[in-house]
Amino acid sequence: MNKGILQVINAFSSQNILEDRKAILDLLVNYIKEKHSHDKTIRLNFICTHNSRRSHLGQIWAQTLAHYFNVKNVFCYSGGTEATAMYSKVVETIEQQGFEVIKLSEGSNAVHAIKYAASEQAIICYSKKYDDAFNPQKEFAAIMTCDSADDACPMVLGAEKRFAIKYEDPKRYDGLPEMDEKYKAKSLEIGQEMWYVFSQIH
Repeated sequence: MNKGILQVINAFSSQNILEDRKAILDLLVNYIKEKHSHDKTIRLNFICTHNSRRSHLGQIWAQTLAHYFNVKNVFCYSGGTEATAMYSKVVETIEQQGFEVIKLSEGSNAVHAIKYAASEQAIICYSKKYDDAFNPQKEFAAIMTCDSADDACPMVLGAEKRFAIKYEDPKRYDGLPEMDEKYKAKSLEIGQEMWYVFSQIH
């Protein structure tokens, strides 16, 4: 894995996660454990309103930590209730945390390839609706990362399970002096929680 990412991961600890939060995450842990114990493919679709910030961070960190803990047959996706773009500050933040980002296309909704290890397949990120053809259409878990997406999608067609694992939107700090700090913290928060989830899979 990329050296910078390993340094970030090595700082993660379950002691930094509150018990009530672990109770929420354990529902996802149990879903993955059940799939893993039967050697079934694990598909996780992280869903947020605009598929621009939190859902991408969930997708990237979950895929990375599945690899780190050697949990096989995990495929992570992201989507929104509408498509916008992967926000530039998210790209900048993950680069600073050790990910290699390769821009595959230009335009208002650019496609990025995110690499956590030189020998592993890149994670493809661009903004899309949660039911986009790029994403799984059945046999997946829908992970709702924001209140509005959770409310706007009372049912996600094709999802086997639905988990509300919500995060505060760093967008509220856009343009403010603490913007960089808040995006870094949000990425680390999501990364640490995905670290906890996959650390429980044996």
